Amino acid sequence: MKLNMVEAINLALKQEMKKDGNVIVLGEDVGVDGGVFRVTEGLLKLYGEKRVLDTPLAESGIIGTSIGMAAYGLKPVAEVQFSGFMYPGFDQLISHASRIRNRSRGMFSCPMVVRAPYSGGIRALEHHSESMEAIYVHTPGLKVVIPSRPYDAKGLLISSIRDPDPVIFLEPKRVYRAIKEEVPEEEYTLPLGKCNVVKEGNEITVVSYGAMMKLVLEAVEKLENVSAEVIDVRTLSPLDDETIINSVKKTGRCVIVHEAPRSCGFAAEIIARINEKALLSLEAPVKRITGYDTVIPLAKLENEYLPSVKRIMHGIEEVLSF
Repeated sequence: MKLNMVEAINLALKQEMKKDGNVIVLGEDVGVDGGVFRVTEGLLKLYGEKRVLDTPLAESGIIGTSIGMAAYGLKPVAEVQFSGFMYPGFDQLISHASRIRNRSRGMFSCPMVVRAPYSGGIRALEHHSESMEAIYVHTPGLKVVIPSRPYDAKGLLISSIRDPDPVIFLEPKRVYRAIKEEVPEEEYTLPLGKCNVVKEGNEITVVSYGAMMKLVLEAVEKLENVSAEVIDVRTLSPLDDETIINSVKKTGRCVIVHEAPRSCGFAAEIIARINEKALLSLEAPVKRITGYDTVIPLAKLENEYLPSVKRIMHGIEEVLSF
């Protein structure tokens, strides 16, 4: 059946809650209203108020409560309404969720998922369009997953819920309803820590994730005479750098696209690994096409901040002509 990302995530939650009575959904307005983007719609009716919990407006409390639930055997899936609202709960994530396995020397784990609509492109207000995934990747003990399409969103979320450790699951709201594709009704999983080679090629490697994947594929399609290999990272932590390195060794050129700020963004980590493992295969410097080192602007200037198809095409052409 053809689903958009909202529908695919909703189906994953329904199926995992049916399969495992320990899966709990909690967050602001996730019950009666079905979530700010209606991702949790229908769950309250199916599973009741003991498993679908409308919480106070307190992200630290949502995440802290989830940690306690996870440590004692439940599998909480906490929704934070926008990723820019996660910061009040960051102390809970960095000081507790990510450390429980190490702190207890393996006696406890923290099987929880924090879901959040993430990134820009919908003309939202301040704190609603953040792309700060790198701070979670930099935190040992957290896994970070960012799907780019409905099929991946369902399979990756099911894997995240079943994972024994905390997962930050960031959902690019720009493509929540912008892509529809065939998604199996039956349950399936996609492995965490494995990139997806979306398109094979031999002239240049283009790496991206989240909402930018749609623009990357549009850019590559417009560059008709360019044989580009397109890689969707999918799981930023743990990172499958082997797939990226093997591709760069084949093509000799690489462009990385993300909408997060440039300095210390995830592209920098990928470039470092390429330099460590494939430097002698490069025929041109690796190029980053990113957001800027500013707060993401409001609606009038948002398109000037975000990578565009035109910027991506220009970056690919620049690396190819080096």
